[in-house]
Amino acid sequence: MMTPFYETDRAVSEYLLFHFGEPDQLLPWSFGPKGGLNYPARCVSELLNLSKLSTAASALDLGCAVGRSTFELARHCDKVIGIDYSEQFIITATELKATGSRDYTYVLEGDLCDDATAFVPDEIERERVAFEQGDAMNLRDDLGQFDVVLMANLLCRLSDPQSCLSRMAGLVKPGGQLLITTPCTWLEEYTPRENWLGGFNRDGAPVRTIDRLREILNPHFELVTLKELPFLIREHARKFQWTVAEGSAWIRNADSIG
Repeated sequence: MMTPFYETDRAVSEYLLFHFGEPDQLLPWSFGPKGGLNYPARCVSELLNLSKLSTAASALDLGCAVGRSTFELARHCDKVIGIDYSEQFIITATELKATGSRDYTYVLEGDLCDDATAFVPDEIERERVAFEQGDAMNLRDDLGQFDVVLMANLLCRLSDPQSCLSRMAGLVKPGGQLLITTPCTWLEEYTPRENWLGGFNRDGAPVRTIDRLREILNPHFELVTLKELPFLIREHARKFQWTVAEGSAWIRNADSIG
C-alpha cells in the first residue's frame, strides 16, 4: 500500500522548508516572487486583528502541518492547539516545540540535497503551544471554545469541508475570529465533486468558494476582511508552486447561538 504523501519524508522536508526556510533557501533566485515567502507567518500577521483579542486569549490551528502558524499564534495567545491529520507532521511539530529546532534536508536537483535546520523564533514562548493528531471533520467534543481559529490551506484538502465548517460556531467564542485561507484548488483526488465549495455552476451561475463560505457561515459569522495571500512552495531549485490563496477573516456574532 502506498504511503499517503503527507506521511512521507519528502512532505515533511518540503513543509519544513515552506514553514521555516530562510528566504534564500526557499527562493534562490533574486528575480523570483518574493511576495510569496513567509506565508505561514503571514496567515497570522495579515489576518489576525490584535485589537479584538481578549486577555489570555486562546487559539486553534486546524491543519497546522509542521506548526509555523501555530507558533506564530503563540506570539499573541496564551494557549494554542495545533491539530493535523498527518502523524508525521505532528511528530515533527512536537519535536520543534520540545527542542526549538529540527534538522532536515531539501532537494537541489535529482538526488542532490542540502542540509538545513528549522528554528522556532527565539522570542516565541513554545510552552504556550500543544500539538495533537486529529481529523478536522471529526474533532473531539471537548476541545472547548477559542478566541481565534485558523484554517490555512485546509478546506480543499478535506473530503467534506462543510462538515468542518459546521463546527466553527461551536469552536469560536462570540466575538472571536475565524481566519481562513484557501487556494480554492478543488480536486476529486481529495474532495468529491458534490462536496466542492466552489468552482462550479449552480442554476446557470458560477459559484465561487467565498460565496459558499458566506452561505455556510451565515448567520453566525460576519466577513470583515478579504485579502489575497500569495505563497511559494519549492519542489527543487528550479521548480516551484506559486499560488495566490484567498484569505478571509470572520467575526463570530455575539448574538448567534452555536
